[in-house]
Amino acid sequence: MLIITIKQGKEKAILAGDPWIYLSAISRIDGKFEERIKPGGTALVRSSSGQFLARASWSPKSQIRARVWTLDEKEAVDHAMIKRRVQTALAKTQPRKTSSTSPQRLINGEADQLPGLLVDHYGQNPGYLVCQFQAAGVDAWKVTIVKSLIAETACPNVYEHADSMIRAGEGLPINSGALAGDEPPLEYEIG
Repeated sequence: MLIITIKQGKEKAILAGDPWIYLSAISRIDGKFEERIKPGGTALVRSSSGQFLARASWSPKSQIRARVWTLDEKEAVDHAMIKRRVQTALAKTQPRKTSSTSPQRLINGEADQLPGLLVDHYGQNPGYLVCQFQAAGVDAWKVTIVKSLIAETACPNVYEHADSMIRAGEGLPINSGALAGDEPPLEYEIG
């Protein structure tokens, strides 16, 4: 497993709830070469004294090298956790039943404990779900996220919109297109 050791004094931000771990806060990275270059892998984050701080998604090419998934040492980063997080976020707001072409935000990244994920709903039910996977961690869990979105909303149309600048900064490929079902019509301004 990849282990990130934080510089002395920099753990305060993590413990205060800051979900981003910048390159400048990292003292050392331990793990196999394959783990160090794999975007989206889960890393164990510890203090300079070796104390557990968090589990985070690793992004080897971003200035934000890791994004915190959990501060709970017992919480595993797995399919069940991702599904729970999607369910919890969607329980706050369900897709509206209007014909508006303006989006309704369903998942808002760090605020919903899914760092780097934005999901908007367009149109009438079932409508279209437009996702932005803006970080390596959520990109690595894309299939699980899409399946969970479909199961929870009954919306069969899931589209990925890639912000080229953000994904390039994360070292991720720039892809846009349907992940399930149909692409949204041109009348929706996706951006």
